[in-house]
Amino acid sequence: MSKIDKLTIDQTRLVEEWKSMMPRTLEKTDQARVWADEADPQALRVHITTSGHTGYTFDFKVTYVDSREVKVELTDVEQGTTHIDERTDIIQALVDDYVRHIHECAQALQQVTHA
Repeated sequence: MSKIDKLTIDQTRLVEEWKSMMPRTLEKTDQARVWADEADPQALRVHITTSGHTGYTFDFKVTYVDSREVKVELTDVEQGTTHIDERTDIIQALVDDYVRHIHECAQALQQVTHA
């Protein structure tokens, strides 16, 4: 009989842990907001604002596959209040970088999520 490795931490506590850890995994000048995904108790929403004059914001859905692994989905990219094409090289490079930071944050929180 195999034990299923599921996320057992309360979503509210998970959000609090992410709020404290996420800024430590990003560049100091970037900003992140984290909140619960109301439709999915295994998921969080992460909104990242890039530093500098570009005014880019990125929205991600972070879903726990199990207590250690997350699936990260880009849900939106904007520049100011305008939705922009996320397929450009510059945006793809930023997305890849932020996805890596999100995975780093999840890894750093394993002592909390992997009970």
